[in-house]
Amino acid sequence: MLDAALARRREAARQPRRRTGAGSGEKRLRGYSGPGPDPRDPQLFGAVLQRLMKARGWERPKAEATVFGSWEKVVGPDIAAHSRPVKLDGGVLTVEAESTAWATQLRMLTGRLLQQIAAEVGHNVVTRLNIHGPAAPSWSRGPRRVQGRGPRDTYG
Repeated sequence: MLDAALARRREAARQPRRRTGAGSGEKRLRGYSGPGPDPRDPQLFGAVLQRLMKARGWERPKAEATVFGSWEKVVGPDIAAHSRPVKLDGGVLTVEAESTAWATQLRMLTGRLLQQIAAEVGHNVVTRLNIHGPAAPSWSRGPRRVQGRGPRDTYG
């Protein structure tokens, strides 16, 4: 048994050692990298992050988040001061205006807004705009709410 173990040890010593781990399968570059670009050179964080997002398929969620996070940059400060994005679902962006007059103006500017959004975040992220005015107050709750169906004696 001892002879078999020694024979295995001698055999293993004769064969070259193989590296295991993250770099296995790749040829390791040695020496000075030279004046040109090299994969071992330090990389800009933005470039590394961009490659990671592309590799993981996060480009579309990033573009959708840009619509909400940079609304003023996407549509301009004048429009952003009077509107806000509410929901993006299936390429349909729901925008809430601060008044019905602004909602009408934004409906007339829909084509230009879609062009601005496409230029900023990419094509086919937002395909249609659904613009509405502010939500009306709800009278279903409050101090003057009548419980039940109401008096029902208004018509005699």
